[in-house]
Amino acid sequence: MDIFTRLGLKQVINASGKMTALGASAVSEEVAQTLKEASQNYVDIDEIMELTGTVIAEVTGAEDGCPTSGAAAGIAISVASVIAGTNLTHIERLPYSDGLKNQVIVQKGQQIHFGASIAQMISLGGGKVVEVGQANKVEAEHIEEAINEHTAALMYIKSHHAIQKGMQSIEKMIEIAKKYQIPFIMDAAAEEDFQKYIAMGADIVIYSGGKALEGPTSGFICGKKVLMEACRKQYQGIGRPMKIGKEGMAGLMVALKQYSHKGENIELQISRMKLLCEDLNGVPGLTCMIKQDEAGREIYRANIEVNSKEAGMDAAELLHALESGNPAIYLRHHYVNIGILSVDPRPLLKGQEETIAEKIRLILARGVI
Repeated sequence: MDIFTRLGLKQVINASGKMTALGASAVSEEVAQTLKEASQNYVDIDEIMELTGTVIAEVTGAEDGCPTSGAAAGIAISVASVIAGTNLTHIERLPYSDGLKNQVIVQKGQQIHFGASIAQMISLGGGKVVEVGQANKVEAEHIEEAINEHTAALMYIKSHHAIQKGMQSIEKMIEIAKKYQIPFIMDAAAEEDFQKYIAMGADIVIYSGGKALEGPTSGFICGKKVLMEACRKQYQGIGRPMKIGKEGMAGLMVALKQYSHKGENIELQISRMKLLCEDLNGVPGLTCMIKQDEAGREIYRANIEVNSKEAGMDAAELLHALESGNPAIYLRHHYVNIGILSVDPRPLLKGQEETIAEKIRLILARGVI
């Protein structure tokens, strides 16, 4: 029996992905032991923060790094760093940034809601969002024409939630940022390549520590040394309520050091999802096939298409039935409105794909909603 069951909560099978709403990731034994040991000892917080920044830099190839409580906090802190720098008077003013360079240019198709609003995270850091282009089409001219003396940064949001067509590329955004000597901020919260965007020339890159990394609840920023020093300085301002503790920093460092030796087993993902699809394709009303992640990441999910007439219920009803059980089974449901549910193999414990298939068959056989 796990800790949450002992506390009286329902058991959860997470087939949705490394989602904040389900606790992101399950950490390794070494990370878990690190969290325990760190929680029972004392440390100089400024010293461990600088050490964590050094480890972040080693893993990402950046000049320096800054740990955070999560990627969303990373957005606010990064924006604050380009607006206030290390000026304590400016830091203590934020998020009130009138009179400072405070405009952050974002492509319209990337103004997303990820559980909260990207625009709100930017605003928390004192940024004034400037949307450019249209939801499905942004030209380079849109970006350049929005740049003025108040522009603090260009920002790119790499997410499956964002519009995947018609946007200007990361490379183009970096080119424009360098042309006008403006910092380029990359929100790469769920990305699994921690060196790619620094190598491309980004000034600041933000990651989640609890998603691809499979670390504790945390986040990290990497980039130019002067900007990382400014990021850490924000803990004397808007970063204070977003602070990460000693346990989070210690666990984050261990997870970062483990990461290069781990990697996702793509063949295992695919083989597990093939078995699931073979099991479900014999069920009336269901068609199952493997699909790669829509944002191009090396994630291979089982897409279950539900024909409501043949299955006896639609995808939303099946989803509700799965989530209402005990264990509660959570599938990825970004396309439930068009009858598609997905199973993400990454967070599944051994054999849980079999439990999912069995539960789906049982629900459809009984017509339980």
